[in-house]
Amino acid sequence: MKKDLHPKTYDVVYKDVSSDFAFLGKSTQNSKETIKWEDGNTYPLLKVEISSASHPFYTGKQRVMDTEGRIDRFKKKYGKK
Repeated sequence: MKKDLHPKTYDVVYKDVSSDFAFLGKSTQNSKETIKWEDGNTYPLLKVEISSASHPFYTGKQRVMDTEGRIDRFKKKYGKK
């Protein structure tokens, strides 16, 4: 095996800023921000915008947004006459 081939991994806390959900995981990224975790240790903090706690697929709050009526315009233009 070659030495220094794989990147170094760190234990980090991922925090979803939209839902205040946090979990401990591993990453090759490191951060200067830290947070004290439930086990009493301090870990680097990585903030994420979306996670399983806030993603519509996992929360079941999916919705179809057709704000401009694109589907109706398409059906009107190309629909059967």
